[in-house]
Amino acid sequence: MKKFDVVALGELLVDFTENGVSVQDNPLFEANPGGAPCNVLSMLQRLGKKTAFIGKVGNDSFGKMLKNVTEEQGIDISNLVTDAKVPTTLAFVHTAPDGERSFSFYRNPGADMMLREDEIDFSLIQNTKLFHFGSLSMTAQGAENATKAAVKAAKEAGAVISFDPNLRPPLWDSMDTAKEKISYGISQCDVLKISDDEIEFFTGTEDIDQGAERIQERYNVPFICATMGKRGSRAYYNGIKVECAPFLNDDTVETTGAGDTFMACVLNWILDYGIDGMDSHRMHDMLGFANAASSIITTRKGALKVMPEEEEVWNFMQERRKGEQWE
Repeated sequence: MKKFDVVALGELLVDFTENGVSVQDNPLFEANPGGAPCNVLSMLQRLGKKTAFIGKVGNDSFGKMLKNVTEEQGIDISNLVTDAKVPTTLAFVHTAPDGERSFSFYRNPGADMMLREDEIDFSLIQNTKLFHFGSLSMTAQGAENATKAAVKAAKEAGAVISFDPNLRPPLWDSMDTAKEKISYGISQCDVLKISDDEIEFFTGTEDIDQGAERIQERYNVPFICATMGKRGSRAYYNGIKVECAPFLNDDTVETTGAGDTFMACVLNWILDYGIDGMDSHRMHDMLGFANAASSIITTRKGALKVMPEEEEVWNFMQERRKGEQWE
């Protein structure tokens, strides 16, 4: 028996999100705990899964805050390393009226980039059912080496591998390098979550089905989920394609964490049924739940601390889709 359902490696940082203006008419920013891998784990904890995180923060007030908040979510942080010299990574999230975002990063370097292979507790990886990672841990050589060592160990331990490119162009020296590292991640994974923008960037086509087909043909990824924002989501497995409409909200505040919430819900289904246990009915249920949870998180500032509870998601779905049957 494995001790953990999911172990994730990557960035843990502070997302400064816009939160009104001061009496002097200056923009105010709220310090929200974030970082895609930990956001995923936080939602998985809400869904009853046991998780652990591997990463690095600075020995500063932000790092201490992140440690406390992550632990409060129930995530095992025994392998959250503190860097004595490099500060915690910060991201400023600028939100458009429709909730879409742009980012400014303070990460040159940031502590998350400094994780080394010899700092990884490989016993965590050997004792997990699923290992999750993204591309941002490969923006610096040392952290890239650590990421690849962790992926290798997870494969050797028989874990399911999941990958989310989580493309952030400002963090790459060149987009060719970004494409190369994303290619590595896709080549290693069993479960891929990729956005419509990332499909266009990586495959050169705006056609979601065509892009997914190109990825499957080149990398033989068993299970692919494509997120399409206000157009919903699609899943591809074993020749089956399933599409599910979104749950649009008039009170959307921002979209930070929506993709991570979606990713967690997908992994929860994979853990419950296995990739081989997925059929069109379960895939549709999975996408519906993931879309609903993602919609809820867009109405809140931040993500890691405010993930929805499972019952809340089901209730939201019932209210919005009366008369339709869900498991």
